[in-house]
Amino acid sequence: MACAFGMEACKQYYTVKYVRLPDLLLDLEAARNDGTFTKVLSKYTKPLMLIIDEWLLLKLNESESKNLFELIHKRRKKSSTIFFCSQFREEGWYDRLSGDDNPLADAIMDRIVYDAYKINIESIDPSKDISMREVYGIDQSMIQ
Repeated sequence: MACAFGMEACKQYYTVKYVRLPDLLLDLEAARNDGTFTKVLSKYTKPLMLIIDEWLLLKLNESESKNLFELIHKRRKKSSTIFFCSQFREEGWYDRLSGDDNPLADAIMDRIVYDAYKINIESIDPSKDISMREVYGIDQSMIQ
């Protein structure tokens, strides 16, 4: 769904960037280590729409939380258009942001939640859900 919004934004001549959170975090950490953090940060703050996929798939460490805070803070001052695509409910995000009364987790959540529009996609009847592997007839034993 986020990619569909992104494609429509492109059709309207808006700048859009799609990135997986693990790739974004690696990029920001490498930039911080080699002294190009400001330059790399601008790569993610310039587009009007930033789509972040695989949001909080893994729990963040302190350094990753710090880098993410910098990005979200910079984008908030410029644009409020960020899509977070996650398999986790918002209630679980705090813990995945190194919760435990971490002020960075509070700051990140404040900047995200305050102006957010939320679209929660949930199954109506989980017993009728089928995986894409089943749809395409992929043998489960061949995956492992």
